Amino acid sequence: MKDQQERIGDLMSLMQLTAVELGKKIKAGEVSVVEATEAALNAIEAKEDKVNSFVTVDREGALKQAKEVQKKIDAGELTSPLAGVPVAIKDNMCTEGLLTTCSSKILGNFVPTFTSEAVLNLQKAGAVILGKTNMDEFAMGSTTETSAFGETKNPWNTEHVPGGSSGGSCAAVAAGECFYALGSDTGGSIRQPSSFCGVTGIKPTYGTVSRYGLIAYGSSLDQIGPIARDVTDCATILEAISSYDKKDSTSIPREDMDFTSALVDDVKGMRIGIPRDYLGEGLDEEVKEAILKAAKVLEDKGAIVEEFDLGLVKYAIPAYYVIASAEASSNLSRFDGVKYGLRAKEYEGLHEMYKKSRSEGFGEEVKRRIMLGSFVLSSGYYDAYYLKALRTKALIKKEFDKAFEKYDVILGPAAPSTAPKLGESLSDPLKMYLGDIYTISVNLAGLPGMTVPCGKDSAGLPIGLQLIGDCFQEKKIIRAGYAFEQSRKYEAPAMTKEGR
Repeated sequence: MKDQQERIGDLMSLMQLTAVELGKKIKAGEVSVVEATEAALNAIEAKEDKVNSFVTVDREGALKQAKEVQKKIDAGELTSPLAGVPVAIKDNMCTEGLLTTCSSKILGNFVPTFTSEAVLNLQKAGAVILGKTNMDEFAMGSTTETSAFGETKNPWNTEHVPGGSSGGSCAAVAAGECFYALGSDTGGSIRQPSSFCGVTGIKPTYGTVSRYGLIAYGSSLDQIGPIARDVTDCATILEAISSYDKKDSTSIPREDMDFTSALVDDVKGMRIGIPRDYLGEGLDEEVKEAILKAAKVLEDKGAIVEEFDLGLVKYAIPAYYVIASAEASSNLSRFDGVKYGLRAKEYEGLHEMYKKSRSEGFGEEVKRRIMLGSFVLSSGYYDAYYLKALRTKALIKKEFDKAFEKYDVILGPAAPSTAPKLGESLSDPLKMYLGDIYTISVNLAGLPGMTVPCGKDSAGLPIGLQLIGDCFQEKKIIRAGYAFEQSRKYEAPAMTKEGR
């Protein structure tokens, strides 16, 4: 009996490791892949009723993968630092044979026949897929409350939201249910929930990670990225998932994807700019204080930190919601009840079937954005809204180009406040949209951005620091993030320490 209890205790203590630390132990033969997978599955089982991070947990499939990966590690075929490390995947990335719902009723029965390129790259590196994480329906939202499978809760305080749309992935990492996860970021969907859940997340430069197999929301903005406990893990994962993919017309061949080489504690001479626009009205005082404190840490380490004016920030939100909604309305037109997904049970004629299937299958927020998108693309309004938004997007990119002539990294908050309470944002969609003010322009300009935890507010909720780099300059934000991270220890919510 004691042996059994000891074993459970050992498995639980595994969940305290980062992905890279676990990878080393697996490589050294101290831990088997099956043990690591069992530890994660047990943690999910123990915490899911409180957090609801997952839509699908593939226990049987994960243990089967674990045995196969172990054989390959033993045979010396898998040498990746992530070989054998279990991972959770956001539920908008196709996984062959495993339910992929986008947290929507309309895709409630969709099992893809292929796997998205980013997930495939992880599998090649020897990752074990635990299951699919909860999200805002079709990634439209900032709280993970619009999911058809129930809301995800913040592991730091289950009365609060985890952020969104990759809330399930961030909550799963924070709650110690998995070692790392993949998310997608269209307007801040990796960086904002990472900030709310006290974990690290990277949105790479647009075109770095293949979008093949990612169910599209806004095709010109979507990008897949890693979520983990620290910068080392995120850089290692990003290295594994980045690749040129001819199946994705927006994929870019890059030579400089050795992201782990930037993990050095050295920011001497690095020029860091803080936009004054990011510190003004609407920013919570405690968040502001934590951000400036973090900037001071980097300054003490030798970085040159100064404030500057970044223009056009206030135009980012209207431009984003016009462009993203326009792209969403055309991307989501394929879900019509004909080939796959939900089909209404009772209807007369084809037209009514389309209408009913889409009305029953989509949630309120998705319908709102489809209608907005259809409106801005309609004749008579196209020039007034959509074209204007595209021009604004080009001007925002110009402003960033100007800033990066002077600075290596732009530093600011990831969100104006810490995580709001459940139900608060949904009652005021406009407030929810304004919560994306610091993240959206990064997507419009196609830049890399990263969130690193940098403290907590008086209610004990995490605050995240956002670091933004120029196109293809992930290494600079990784370097700055890593140097800052060395000044503090990773903090996990109480539920991980309790082991329940």
